[in-house]
Amino acid sequence: MGEGLIGVIGGSGLGQSLGNHITDSELKEVSTPFGKPSGAILVGRIGDKRIAFLNRHGSGHTLSPSVVPYRANIFALKSLGVTTLIASGAVGSLREEIRPKELVVVDQFIDKTYKRESSFFGDFGAVHCELSHPCCGRLGKAIVDASGSIGARTHDGGTYVCMEGPSFSTRGESLMHRHWGGDLIGMTAMPEAKLAREAQMCYALIALASDYDCWREHEAGVDKQALLAEIIGNLTAATNNAIELIKAVIEGGAELCRDDCECRKSLELAVWTEAKAIDEKKREELGVLFE
Repeated sequence: MGEGLIGVIGGSGLGQSLGNHITDSELKEVSTPFGKPSGAILVGRIGDKRIAFLNRHGSGHTLSPSVVPYRANIFALKSLGVTTLIASGAVGSLREEIRPKELVVVDQFIDKTYKRESSFFGDFGAVHCELSHPCCGRLGKAIVDASGSIGARTHDGGTYVCMEGPSFSTRGESLMHRHWGGDLIGMTAMPEAKLAREAQMCYALIALASDYDCWREHEAGVDKQALLAEIIGNLTAATNNAIELIKAVIEGGAELCRDDCECRKSLELAVWTEAKAIDEKKREELGVLFE
């Protein structure tokens, strides 16, 4: 099997930085049935691997989590030939042992979003993808294995609570998220992970811890500006760590794109609508998802 195109989605911090490490690059404007993606997609190379890089929040970080065009982003990457997708995103830590600046290879989600379109198939028919394990275990293992070559601590597995935002949690909510079993809190992983599964992609998420969420009280008398500067510094350090990790996994020897991975067969049993009841134009419009 040949290596497919590896997609990378950059979140807060990474969205402005990873592009500098991609060579032989060109920007591609892509139109989709779901509108324009967050921006032009940078296609090039890291090492000998072909990469398609998308800044989730757009140039200048103009897109709030609730208005990111998630469907257009995933569809555009799929239409370019992406089969494996590595995403990143800033998070707050809900666990003492997950310290700011550290990374987490996420393996589970709790979805609290409510404003976002979470499927490609709303007017297509009844399509129900298996999502018990929303991230590709094989790809996640490759990322964790590659983390041994970088200096930052990388946690193997964690549950990401995805809230709607754009406001951060109340302390009551933060304590509840911990009680639920959440390890991280963020605003962008959903419906991105669900859509990647509908697009039959292998998906992995590297979470960048920027701070402890508000369940953990700050020291009394800490200046707000100093606290903000600390959080930004943590995010910058975590971003640099994530870039090193992404480069390490892409340049490593692991086979990242495999057509026999279960993630790449997620639509085999998912379409419950009878074929004769599906509009032919809609079937053609969404055909790339079934490839």
